[in-house]
Amino acid sequence: MGSSRHGAPAGPGRAAGVLLAAGAGRRLGRPKALVELAGERLVDRGARMLRAAGCTPVIVVTGAAPVRVPGATVVHNPGWNSGMGSSLRAGLAALPPGCPAAVVALVDQPGITAEAVRRLVAARAAGAGLVVATYGGRPRNPVLIGHEYLAAVAESATGDAGARGFLRAHPDLVTEVPCDDVADPGDIDTPADLAAWNRR
Repeated sequence: MGSSRHGAPAGPGRAAGVLLAAGAGRRLGRPKALVELAGERLVDRGARMLRAAGCTPVIVVTGAAPVRVPGATVVHNPGWNSGMGSSLRAGLAALPPGCPAAVVALVDQPGITAEAVRRLVAARAAGAGLVVATYGGRPRNPVLIGHEYLAAVAESATGDAGARGFLRAHPDLVTEVPCDDVADPGDIDTPADLAAWNRR
């Protein structure tokens, strides 16, 4: 795990952004990427947030619905129905050679902010290899994965676990960054969730 999956180790540098937006949104009744909040699709909102945080490139992983996202690289995951793990693998596989780190965000969490992402990137610049945002002391999203762990995280991503399995198996490697004051990890899973977000 000590070397980059793309060859020579890279410095802390600028992180890429990976937005997982492949799900069908069965409980919501439509793919979450296409859902609009305040007149903006969730997929566009997520990609804009990652760009605002300085992430480059921004990679959007799609699946249930074909989506074009201006300013982002769109990667279709044909195995999206198998769970989030395959989408994470697809997103990490699309990172450019030598990418120093990747920030992974979920399309159904519109309350995640650029400031939260910047805090994770700052922790990476200070030497952290795996960084997780916390809320009320609980780890949630987004997650930053340093280049030295990209291959191991991808290998462990199965089903709906995403990066969670690797992070839980290696708590000593994880740096937690409180983001309660700058972001909200609530997700949109149902029509009631969407209605609640629209009332904010």
